[in-house]
Amino acid sequence: MRFTNRTEIKIVPSIYIVLIAVFITNVFVNIEIMASDSEQEIGFSHFVPNIVTLLLGFYVHRIGQSFDFDSDGETLNFKNNGVFFSKFMEYRVKKAEFPKRKLGKFRFVDYGIYSALTIYIKSRRKKGYRKYTFNTTFLTRKKKKGMVASLQKVLETTPKVTA
Repeated sequence: MRFTNRTEIKIVPSIYIVLIAVFITNVFVNIEIMASDSEQEIGFSHFVPNIVTLLLGFYVHRIGQSFDFDSDGETLNFKNNGVFFSKFMEYRVKKAEFPKRKLGKFRFVDYGIYSALTIYIKSRRKKGYRKYTFNTTFLTRKKKKGMVASLQKVLETTPKVTA
């Protein structure tokens, strides 16, 4: 099975632009208030919109990643990549490609506003498991269920390798 969230993440650059516009607008409003001759003082409440906008910007930057999953063939392929400059270059790339028999276990968490897939790969060089976490927030619910079912099927059908 192959899954990607390319169609779902098309909204992320638009969200970035809106957040930047809100931030810059509020900066100019605060400058205008400071420059005016009125006796109105700048307080913490004037900076709350900028703080909220920055927090939302960091959150969108954290979750705004494309996710690709491929379980066709003998290997499992996982890939996260950034969204904003993805047409020009790959950045924030996280990849894992390994044979299906090396998948030790996986854990999928879904908190509504954030979801992630953590996979544990058996390694001969290192005792225990190697852990990789992939952001799957913008993957649709149907694709998430299909991916979990595919990984469960891989765990059930592949022979276990001893580390």
